[in-house]
Amino acid sequence: MDLRLKGKTALVTGATAGIGLEIARTLAREGAHAFIAGRDRQKLDAAVASIRETATGEVTGIAANPADEAGADAIGAALPSVDILINNLGIYEIKDFADIDDDEWRRYFDVNVLSGIRLARRYLPAMLERNWGRIIFISSESGLMTPGDMIHYGMTKTAQLAISRGLAEQTKGTAVTVNAVLPGPTRSEGIVGFLKGLASKPDASAEEAEAEFFAKYRATSLLQRLIEPEEVADLVAFVASPLSSATNGAALRVDGGVAPTIA
Repeated sequence: MDLRLKGKTALVTGATAGIGLEIARTLAREGAHAFIAGRDRQKLDAAVASIRETATGEVTGIAANPADEAGADAIGAALPSVDILINNLGIYEIKDFADIDDDEWRRYFDVNVLSGIRLARRYLPAMLERNWGRIIFISSESGLMTPGDMIHYGMTKTAQLAISRGLAEQTKGTAVTVNAVLPGPTRSEGIVGFLKGLASKPDASAEEAEAEFFAKYRATSLLQRLIEPEEVADLVAFVASPLSSATNGAALRVDGGVAPTIA
């Protein structure tokens, strides 16, 4: 299917690995000019090279971090206007609620929430003026069913749902859309270590740790396996395309059926 993305410019944050990298790769493969933002220049260059191996569209790296104002300003200076904004930057970890201090709450809000706010605030007005644009927040099923040991993370993902819906209200009657995509547990650079840390056996294999995780912590999953980043990227690319013109203000789940409630 032609997603009609040729000639579109797309910014993907947190795109040096995992979901963000695959989103950028898919958009570039569809002919968009993908700009990827990341803090680590070495990882950024490797991600750009990886995308260029398989994509026909252009790809450009921006060494900046929108988790702080200076980083967001640097991205804006390098890329004054975009057609598509994918707010994917995010961090996560398991931590006992009583051990999360104020600084940690602020860090999670800065990285997972304010980074996307800063960029949406910068790019949305011009999208509305041009009467076309796409903003997509990569939220999580944890925004609907927050795990007790990841409350600080789930809070940020719920916040993204509120922000994306509120921004969508500002696009009424235009060809601009704002949506949230909610992946479930997805294979990424750090997920194997994360799952092994939860496993009951210290020497559990990656396969054993994954099976135990779904049996014990995500029993509601219908997929009963990790989602592949490409599976998330395919949905995001469609939502970013002109073909998704009737999808706006939505929370779109690609969670393997983890969350049984309707969102």
